[in-house]
Amino acid sequence: MSITANNLQSFRPYHPGELVKEELECRGIKQKDFAKKFSLSYSALNEVLNAKRPITTEFALLLEAALGINADLLVRMQTDYNMQVARRNSSLLEKLNNIKKIAAVF
Repeated sequence: MSITANNLQSFRPYHPGELVKEELECRGIKQKDFAKKFSLSYSALNEVLNAKRPITTEFALLLEAALGINADLLVRMQTDYNMQVARRNSSLLEKLNNIKKIAAVF
């Protein structure tokens, strides 16, 4: 795959949960303690932190209140992550290429 200046892509999509996980680790906060203190499901929190579940707008706002991490940043990171993952989905890429071929005749 060639990369042009206008089409730069990161090597690996970076899920916003990874940022939050690093922040908790840097502050010495255990996931279970954080989940309990803020009445969160530990399994849901762990899934977000391990990029198995997306960060919702509501969850981003909770994290902003609890940790001071800008909710807008987290939501934008989630959108960027979703786009990067989608652009690497081979079946979706095939479908998009077929749509482009059909649209070219209009």
